[in-house]
Amino acid sequence: MILSAVFTSLYVVVNVIQMISIGNPTVYGPVQLRIADCLIALSALFGWPVVAGVTVGCFLTNAYYFLGPVDVVFGPVANLISASVILLLRRRQLLACIVGSFPIGIVVGGYLWTFPFISAPDVLGFLPAWAAMTVSITISSLIAIAVIGYSLLIILSRPNVIEPLKSRGLKALS
Repeated sequence: MILSAVFTSLYVVVNVIQMISIGNPTVYGPVQLRIADCLIALSALFGWPVVAGVTVGCFLTNAYYFLGPVDVVFGPVANLISASVILLLRRRQLLACIVGSFPIGIVVGGYLWTFPFISAPDVLGFLPAWAAMTVSITISSLIAIAVIGYSLLIILSRPNVIEPLKSRGLKALS
């Protein structure tokens, strides 16, 4: 429970810091590169506490920066699916992170384009709005989860990093 609370807090804090330092469009816009999504990859190492933490963290973040009830419900559902996929595929970590990026792109991209104040990326202007938004969010998720998150997962999985944490009682998956 404590580890879930830690990941919930980390998810919210990283999003708030990103919003303050970089700005709203990177967290809620059409190129939604949420740096906090890198934490989703850690479900391969720490299991269900991360799944719960990034789900609740997304709910709190989306509820605070309220775009609408659809975002408050389906954003956390996307994180739940993504983190669960990564947990289930954890034996092949890179594949897990790549595959785990797609639920966010598909779910969030699937509804975000319907918000009148968020326009689809102009770079992908040859695609319909829903497809451009889905592609954009999927690419952003791949960067956050499969690049940044996977790198973080590799670093934290090293014996010289994880063993001292395990010796102090932290439960990590093998």
